Amino acid sequence: MTMVECRILFTGIIRLIGKRSDLLAEAAVSHMVSFKDEIKKIIFANDLEFTSHETIVQGLEADIYFTHPYSSWERGINEDTNCLIRKY
Repeated sequence: MTMVECRILFTGIIRLIGKRSDLLAEAAVSHMVSFKDEIKKIIFANDLEFTSHETIVQGLEADIYFTHPYSSWERGINEDTNCLIRKY
């Protein structure tokens, strides 16, 4: 899982042990809780992995938004970062 902060482009890469939504939510909260005061909103792809988004909302106290299906350009910074990670 990759997470990119839009203002300063802080990037977090987390290795997940499965695609279950509860595992993703626990990993996201545990890795971002140290700077949760800086997180105002999170934009997710509209995938099944993010069905436990309420856990993330409770843990990080941030607003959650979802992109439209098959609209990767709505998360452009994250997609560009993923491309760079694959390249290097």
